[in-house]
Amino acid sequence: MTADIISGKELSAQIKRNLSQEILQLKEKNLVPKLVVVLVGDNPASLSYVKGKEKAAAEVGMDSDLIRLPVETSEQELLSLLDQLNQDSSVHGILVQLPLPEQIDEQKVIDRIDPKKDVDGFHPINIGKMMTGEDSFLPCTPYGIIEMIKSKGIEIEGKHAVVIGRSNIVGKPVGQLLLNENATVTYCHSRTKNMREFTQKADILVVAIGRENYIKSEDIKEGAVIIDVGINRTVEGKLTGDVDFEGCKDKAGFITPVPGGVGPMTITMLLSNTIKAAKGLTGIEG
Repeated sequence: MTADIISGKELSAQIKRNLSQEILQLKEKNLVPKLVVVLVGDNPASLSYVKGKEKAAAEVGMDSDLIRLPVETSEQELLSLLDQLNQDSSVHGILVQLPLPEQIDEQKVIDRIDPKKDVDGFHPINIGKMMTGEDSFLPCTPYGIIEMIKSKGIEIEGKHAVVIGRSNIVGKPVGQLLLNENATVTYCHSRTKNMREFTQKADILVVAIGRENYIKSEDIKEGAVIIDVGINRTVEGKLTGDVDFEGCKDKAGFITPVPGGVGPMTITMLLSNTIKAAKGLTGIEG
């Protein structure tokens, strides 16, 4: 048995085609969804991410602006900018690229973004709504993961899902979204003892621990759904995930590759959230 590959690259292309059509319909009603990305400093990885977001927005016909601020920008200067963007009715989605320089409190920045424009899904109001199963902006990577699983017709309800990782960006929210889909969820993390005891029982295993090839074939259950969120660079400079793909692909039922798996979905769900924000703020439906 060889696992069915869940290609985020293919699925995101399909979703983007649908988003393009939706934006065309909104443009007929004089609404062009607009995303503003704020980048503080010149972190090369962050710059690469935001360029990818700009490119994806252009592909679907969405407006986007990149506001670049110097690394020495003060917390108050950034918060004042967010106040302006919150008040600007032409802006529907606001994203501040993390990480931020040490003089700026990330949580204060997240809290300052209008929850109705919080297309990253990190504001406490949106997190709270997600926890209670209300309609909200979902964090983009977890949202993409759920869409990937559903795209293959995989039943989540009643399954045992194990999440390795407990970050606010991926681990915690993806566990909650799986719970919202009626899975039984176990969280594991760097302090978990005998982790293999949990991973071997997982029908769905989401790995976001940031360790190259951490999960091996002997760690997984036959036929399991393996979602690899990790992005690591080998000594040869090759991108690889947290899962030993070659070792696991003949045992798993479904598996995501790295690259071309979860990554492309994250930006696509950001675009989806921005369209949702534009419709919510204006009352215009596509």
